[in-house]
Amino acid sequence: MYLKNIEVQGFKSFAQKINFEFHNGITGIVGPNGSGKSNVGDAVRWVLGEQSARSLRGGNMQDVIFSGTETRKPLGYASVAITLDNSDHKLPVDFNEVTVTRRLYRSGESEYKINGSACRLKDINEMFYDTGIGKEGYSIIGQGQIDRILSGKPEERRELFDEAAGIVKFKRRKNTTIKKLEEERQNLVRVTDILSELTRQLEPLEKQSETARVYLSKRETLKELDVNMFLMEYAAAAKELKELEEKNIIAQNQLKDTQSSYDRTKVEYERLEQELEDLNSKMDALRISGQEQAIRKQQLEGQINVLNEQILAGAQNEEHYKGRLQTIEAELSVRTDSKKKLEEEKTDIYAQLKAVRKKLSEEEEKLRTAQENMEACTLEVENGKNEIIEILNSRANVKGKAQRFDAMMEQAEIRKAEISQRILRLKSEEEEQQTILTTARKQYDEITSQIENANEECEHLNLSVMKIQEKLKEQNTKLEAEQTAYHREASRLDSLRNIAERYDGYGNSIRRVMEQKERVPGIQGVVADLIQVNKDYEIAIETALGGSIQNIVTDNEQTAKTMIEFLKKNRYGRATFLPMSSISPRGEFTPKEALKEPGVVGIASELVSVASQYQQITKFLLGRVLVVDNIDHAIAIGKKYRHSLRMVTTEGESLSPG
Repeated sequence: MYLKNIEVQGFKSFAQKINFEFHNGITGIVGPNGSGKSNVGDAVRWVLGEQSARSLRGGNMQDVIFSGTETRKPLGYASVAITLDNSDHKLPVDFNEVTVTRRLYRSGESEYKINGSACRLKDINEMFYDTGIGKEGYSIIGQGQIDRILSGKPEERRELFDEAAGIVKFKRRKNTTIKKLEEERQNLVRVTDILSELTRQLEPLEKQSETARVYLSKRETLKELDVNMFLMEYAAAAKELKELEEKNIIAQNQLKDTQSSYDRTKVEYERLEQELEDLNSKMDALRISGQEQAIRKQQLEGQINVLNEQILAGAQNEEHYKGRLQTIEAELSVRTDSKKKLEEEKTDIYAQLKAVRKKLSEEEEKLRTAQENMEACTLEVENGKNEIIEILNSRANVKGKAQRFDAMMEQAEIRKAEISQRILRLKSEEEEQQTILTTARKQYDEITSQIENANEECEHLNLSVMKIQEKLKEQNTKLEAEQTAYHREASRLDSLRNIAERYDGYGNSIRRVMEQKERVPGIQGVVADLIQVNKDYEIAIETALGGSIQNIVTDNEQTAKTMIEFLKKNRYGRATFLPMSSISPRGEFTPKEALKEPGVVGIASELVSVASQYQQITKFLLGRVLVVDNIDHAIAIGKKYRHSLRMVTTEGESLSPG
């Protein structure tokens, strides 16, 4: 097992990547003081796991990262890789060559790798136990190390002897085991304290447990009593509902009887109303007839009075005639001549008297008939009045009965409404109780099902939690790796951005000219900034451009002339300018049939992307360069065309004409 090479980048004074190759024999690094010779040894100690910044001649671990100079920006990380030949398998890994890499970022993150695989510092230390290669081994002896070994304490020298004897690994394992035993002893003490504390809490917890059991038992009893009480109330409500239904049936039957009686009474009442109306009509007719009879009576009484006056006048006339007859008889002797005349007058008067008496008899007969008619009418009126009074009384009785029946109907309706409301209320209560019972049963079933589901879900959740925890560990590990990669790439991006902004890697003259880009608008940029290349062809295009990749493109010759004067005046060196106004392609690529040869990728100018205004520059630099996939095809094409073509391969080989 021997050291093959050391690759250093960004460590202390090594700003650029440097690879130290160690071949057979002895390799020495020679240089003046301060040139960085000791940094090589520090790099080896650091990559093997040195954690002390003082041992690396620094104040803190970030001091090992290149901190920059006046002309170079500081780097974001330091990386050292050491490669050892393990063909004798001295190291406990299944590789003939072992590469150990350590990288530290300025943000503080660090990573260790063995043959490109991430690992721990502990893995590296254990791999180098008993080999003498570790950071504390005797294979690395720095300045003053021999004097420190000779004048050191026996304990310090013993570490070297243990390393040489190959027992460091076992002593480290012993120390680790003793440390773990001490940690377990401390854990045992804590477990004993926890156990004693739990023992003190056991008795109160038992009392609480007993109280909880009693509570649960009484809660179950209360639940049973609640159910029984509900069932009893439900039975009582059902019984009461049944009684009410029976009463409701009786009330409905009574209501039907009352309704039929009411209908009959209503029919009778209507008949009596009709009879009363007929009697009223008759009474009106009799009243009119009575009034007519009264008028007729008054007329007859008037006639009777007239006849009585005539009779009285006749009697007076008769007395008058008697006196006059006596006077005449007395004067008969005197008035013999007028006797005959008086007798004739007397005969006429008797004839008139007879007629008057006859007429008086007729009038008296009429009067008597009228009086009889009046008495009959009066009797009929009295009879009608009595009949009317009887009808009115009957009507009042019928109205009273109707009112009583109406009151009974209203009471029956009110009773019916009350019974209906009560029936509805009881039915609602029954439905509510039934709903409550159904809900309670559903809740009981649901709670039972929920408890079972909860138990199953708890088991599933426990399994899920375990899976999630495992997945979380994997994701945390992945996250750490991604964060490390992110920081690494971010540092790389910062480094590349800094390089691009400051044109690090370009010559001093190029940097000086590009610093004037803001002041001189005619400066377009360097060729490397203006073209875009597919990653597969980067090496080929870089090889084809060669030194032209740092040529500066300007808009015209005047701008190029101005910048040449600027370089001369300040003695900044030389630079090549490509004025766009005077650059023209060198002709088309010939021969065209070469593009069909095996292995030909294409013309270099056609494999890059560039803005339209820079097409002439691209054709000028790459228009006559052929890109081939490998060197064998390139050699074959060169022989076929008598070495008249300039070719580059995708792996970076360049074949020039001739």
